[in-house]
Amino acid sequence: MPLLAFPPSLPFPQFHFFSPRSAPRPSFTCSLSAGNQTPSRSAILWFKHDLRLDDHPALTAAAQTHRSLLPLYVFDHRILSRYSDEMLELLLFALEDLRSSLKEQNSNLMVRFGNAENIITELVKEVKATDVFIEEEVEYEMRQMIGVVKDKLEMLSSLDGNPDIVMWSTPFYDVKKLKDLPATYNDFKKLNLTPTLPLPLAKVPVAETKLDWGPLPTFRDLKEFIKEKSGKSKESWSLMKEMPAEVILKENLSKPSGTRINGLNFKSIERRKLDKSVFVTRKGDIVGGGTNSVLNALAAYLRYLEGTARDDWQEVHERLRNAETRDGASFSSLFGPALCLGIISRRRVHYEAITYEKERNAGFLSPFGYSAATVGAAADAACSMEWFWLLSLKGQLSNEGLYSIRIWRWRGHLIQYTLVGREGPATLLVHGFGAFLEHYHDNINGIAESRNRVWAITMLGFGKSEKPNVVYTELLWAELLRDFIIEVVDEPVHLVGNSIGGYFVAIVAGLWPSLVKSVILINSAGNVIPGFSTRQFSNERRITGAARLGAQLLLFYLRLNIRNIVKNFYPTKTKRADDWLINEMLRAVSSLLFEVQQKHTHTNTFM
Repeated sequence: MPLLAFPPSLPFPQFHFFSPRSAPRPSFTCSLSAGNQTPSRSAILWFKHDLRLDDHPALTAAAQTHRSLLPLYVFDHRILSRYSDEMLELLLFALEDLRSSLKEQNSNLMVRFGNAENIITELVKEVKATDVFIEEEVEYEMRQMIGVVKDKLEMLSSLDGNPDIVMWSTPFYDVKKLKDLPATYNDFKKLNLTPTLPLPLAKVPVAETKLDWGPLPTFRDLKEFIKEKSGKSKESWSLMKEMPAEVILKENLSKPSGTRINGLNFKSIERRKLDKSVFVTRKGDIVGGGTNSVLNALAAYLRYLEGTARDDWQEVHERLRNAETRDGASFSSLFGPALCLGIISRRRVHYEAITYEKERNAGFLSPFGYSAATVGAAADAACSMEWFWLLSLKGQLSNEGLYSIRIWRWRGHLIQYTLVGREGPATLLVHGFGAFLEHYHDNINGIAESRNRVWAITMLGFGKSEKPNVVYTELLWAELLRDFIIEVVDEPVHLVGNSIGGYFVAIVAGLWPSLVKSVILINSAGNVIPGFSTRQFSNERRITGAARLGAQLLLFYLRLNIRNIVKNFYPTKTKRADDWLINEMLRAVSSLLFEVQQKHTHTNTFM
């Protein structure tokens, strides 16, 4: 088993090796010791959500231990089908920049179309690779795909090479034992862990191969590839995801003459590229391009208060103002997709934000908060994303809880769900306000035992699903359910909603009836909106100081009285309000209270 050796000054993570040479497949941690080792091996690096050379632990490792490295991107429809059109645009620009950056180091990016496991297996035999570097994932489907890759490589004969699979990640914090990760973000912050430093740009080992590197597709070609692999029956479902719920609702109420959002203007995409704008997509409201372009946009974002005469920075400032639907929300809106694709790392974002904050304060960090709202927005978002990634990874590796937890990534955010049952109609359970998927812990198994496949989801902003700084509306949650049905369940469902969850499922059934077989409402709540307003939701629902104070008082009250409140809901079966349920609800309330306090601490205007 190879030992990765690095200079002791660099903060390298632990690498996990999965060796197909023995059965069952073992996994263990390889300690990274200092020293010099002569590179003599060949490796493949499978790019997925790490489309960068900056702060890339696997590249740095390969540069130290391998003579030859083959960078690879696979256009696998199982990954691409989850992306919106805008994300596909962003992906193409990022890959073009990645290939260009690799060529500057006398390397290249190999591009292939098909199933990743087949392509990687064939390339391992072609280049006689001894290692395959694969970034750790928390999404259930991605972890399944990586598992298939491992299984496929196990089937290689010893003559073909049997490479080791090197699982890696970019550690934001030096967390020794994931199982000891605190249950709440508040408790985690109390640990005061110091973020690790980003890695410098590594020199990429040259790939020794005569294979064709493959062309990058156009956007049109990519859409045709996805359409061909998905099948015509799913085409209409895919189109649903591109139409915002608010647009459909307005059309239904105003009864227009059948106008629809036009398809992508391919010329406009190319024009943005030639103009070298960091807002490379057709909509032009998210940052994209390559790593350097995104870092330049981040520098402009952080320095918003300083003003600028630079046209490119003025463009970022303009988009920032448009995206600031609530305090600090502009960062995730502008940079979230680039972070999702790994064009820059979370660690790099935090480092740049803190470095700039120190520049503003003569090298010091104030204990009373950040001096600029943009710095707080970027640093807090990076820390929060990392926390939920660790929490999700812990859930995938442990068997804690009542059900096996899976992770689905929606618009870059990590969503928890579970599936029980292997046959029968699909049923989706949606919880109420302040709850989570375990709200149905007394119902899931019973429904599944009646020959149903039961999905239960924890909605965005609730439970242990991610809580991004966005404007939460009923239409946002309805779109989440719509996309979950299309991407995860993959067939029409029986929808069950409790409390405000009933409101969400009713919206889904009303706007996208082809996705729903039936609707069951339990103590449903919510406003039907008989007269829909054409005003922006964000303008109607900005959080005032009084509302924020009221939320804090309510959360304090709930934390003190939640045990008695919950038991009153079960007057004849008080045992249902057990310690586990109470503790989970207290954890959720504590997390919400901490977030409200954080937003209050870093409240600054961007005007």
